[in-house]
Amino acid sequence: MQDYLSRIGEGETAEKFAAFYALLCEYNKKVNLTRITDEADCRIKHFLDSLSGEKYFPQGANCAEVGSGGGFPSLPLLIYRPDLRFTLFESVEKKCVFLRMAVRELGLSAQVFCLRAEDAGKDARFREKFDVCCARAVARLNTLAEYCLPLVRTGGRFVAYKGASGEEEADECAHALSVLGAKEFARERFSLPEGAGERVLFAAEKISHTPAAYPRGNGKERSRPL
Repeated sequence: MQDYLSRIGEGETAEKFAAFYALLCEYNKKVNLTRITDEADCRIKHFLDSLSGEKYFPQGANCAEVGSGGGFPSLPLLIYRPDLRFTLFESVEKKCVFLRMAVRELGLSAQVFCLRAEDAGKDARFREKFDVCCARAVARLNTLAEYCLPLVRTGGRFVAYKGASGEEEADECAHALSVLGAKEFARERFSLPEGAGERVLFAAEKISHTPAAYPRGNGKERSRPL
């Protein structure tokens, strides 16, 4: 954690994090992207938390993020790891406007699509095309797996950033992973500095193709989770 904190405060990387924070605060006056606007809190609860899963993203990975919102974890990861490429899926157009602006202003390697995750997972342009698909604060793990795993190639990874409930959610999503062609390979619980909260990182490996029936769409991922 200390290494990440020092990098956030160093050189060009620090300048980009500062610029991202300024953009986030300014746009947040018009569109609710985050309730965390204090600079110190944002540094730990958004930036540092986003970087905590960095080790699960292979060098040069082609990544997807579902439910991007304010761009976490994708944009901090891109600032810290310029070797990564991201495709961001966000269903709210006003949030997509912010994401496109931030990507352009910060010079990051990402493209943004105003598209629901369940629609992206059925689109031939995106289905099973990514090395990693990640998400943060979107849905419970068994639902989130159905949103993310159809986008991951065989041999790729699904990475979820969860709060304190992540352990319980990880236990209940084993069936979903099996159905969708994946298996858990990492589960990591840790505390953010300065009492900022308990977090769980969860990662699964895609071991076989996801059946064509998934994602089911029409809200079934949430109303009838696997």
